[in-house]
Amino acid sequence: MKLDILAIAVHPDDVELGCAGTLLMEKRNGKKIGVVDLTRGELGTRGTPELRAEEAVSAAAILGLDIRENLGMADGFFRNDEQHQRLLIRAIRKFRPEIVLGNSLEDRHPDHGRAGHLISDACFLSGLRKVETLDDVGRPQQHWRPKYVFHYIQDRYAAPSFVYDITPVFETKLASIRAYSSQFFSTEYKQNEPQTYISSPEFLNAVIGRHQMYGKMIGVAYAEGFITEKMIGVRDFDHFVQMDT
Repeated sequence: MKLDILAIAVHPDDVELGCAGTLLMEKRNGKKIGVVDLTRGELGTRGTPELRAEEAVSAAAILGLDIRENLGMADGFFRNDEQHQRLLIRAIRKFRPEIVLGNSLEDRHPDHGRAGHLISDACFLSGLRKVETLDDVGRPQQHWRPKYVFHYIQDRYAAPSFVYDITPVFETKLASIRAYSSQFFSTEYKQNEPQTYISSPEFLNAVIGRHQMYGKMIGVAYAEGFITEKMIGVRDFDHFVQMDT
């Protein structure tokens, strides 16, 4: 299946936190959307890889994803090297997205920044004809380079290159986050496990506040922020959003 937008995340739940609203809005616009998770998040303090996989399936249904796959890289120990680049290139060439949304280039969790650079490099290398890869049944893949790679902003604040109004779908985004009851604050998760940085109600409140802050920048209730390494051009001024005039 060819996708219009592919979100790539090192951990299941990164996409939900970082860019689920944008995916939901683009789905409303008739686009095909998908997610590739690099790892199973197996080093997470709470839950299990099997439970995390179930939660990812539930979140995918909430988001209406056309595909969700996991590449099974080693959580915490993957590297931005040829082996991992080729694995990700195969996925990029398989789904041929026009736009890729990827992890932050720098963040509190070292996996995020390392994944962000892996995603950038793999998207570029995927467009090189002489980088040869095979599909799932052993056939040569055609080279493919996404037109844009945008990095969603994660834990650490960053001034966005642009923000995307997600006000109409914000509650659905929150529902996709809450699908990971083992990771985030939930009165339904009863396992006797340690509390973590992200499992407190304060963390979700901070996520909501961040989206409100980005929304305030353009005069809407909620927005997601993105960083781009590539200059963005426009053909007309009618697509700018500024509601606070």
